[in-house]
Amino acid sequence: MTNAFNNRIGVFDSGVGGLTVLRQIYRQLPQESILYFGDTKRLPYGTKSAQEILQFVREILYWMQQEGVKMVIMACNTSSALALEEVRTEFNFPILGLIHPGAKAAIKQGKRIGVISTVATASSNAYRNAINELEPDTKVWQIGCPEFVPLIEQNKIYEPYTKEVAQKYLEPLLRNRIDTLVYGCTHYPHLEGVFKEILPSYVKLVDPAYAVVRAIAKELEINGLRNRENALATRFCVSGNPEEFAQASKGWLGFTPNVEQIHLQPHFEVINNSGEIRDSQDDVYAESLIA
Repeated sequence: MTNAFNNRIGVFDSGVGGLTVLRQIYRQLPQESILYFGDTKRLPYGTKSAQEILQFVREILYWMQQEGVKMVIMACNTSSALALEEVRTEFNFPILGLIHPGAKAAIKQGKRIGVISTVATASSNAYRNAINELEPDTKVWQIGCPEFVPLIEQNKIYEPYTKEVAQKYLEPLLRNRIDTLVYGCTHYPHLEGVFKEILPSYVKLVDPAYAVVRAIAKELEINGLRNRENALATRFCVSGNPEEFAQASKGWLGFTPNVEQIHLQPHFEVINNSGEIRDSQDDVYAESLIA
């Protein structure tokens, strides 16, 4: 497949969390056209197994490839932690994740770094490994926060219970005197107001969304993929209820998006990097995944 500079960039997450990345793309790369996918039918990702996440990611990437994207951004830390390295060898367009850009941004801010994330991301040690690879002497504490994504997706950000949950998750990090807090899930910037009420003013907040969009800009330049025409309107797609996503996202986007429901092709598994795929249920071979 030949990527055209005016094709869309694919951006995906389990739900509205990836909108924090989308907003940074709007600010930093306003000329780029975007295909946004929220896998709302299967959220939250943070409680799923690594094998499930890998299968979800492959299905999304296969669909995005069929839609002709020129690049894909995993606007989901769980997917970045558990699937990025494997799927990069299976598709012939650039795929960027959040972990390494986030780690690079974090080490510029402090030496005692707390990372809040989904349970799956915390268990993977992806942020600790990435940070310590760059700065071995930096202290890193990771906390899995399973209640945050459901609360954000249900638009319960400003309810008192949400602040209680945040205090519970942040307390061990504060005991360890962190000087930097990394949003290890793209949903979490939606809770920034809550965090600022709890954290001391000296704790710096790191949003990997900002850093990953800077990486996107470099990747577009290197590959000659920067758009030279006017951006198309963002296309929003979900696997679950389109109306629920539209209502949940309008406060963050500043408008109510038109949202399509997409049914992903299930069961397909990549079996080699030449692009051959098979149906994992009945072993029937399918047409080439990579054109």
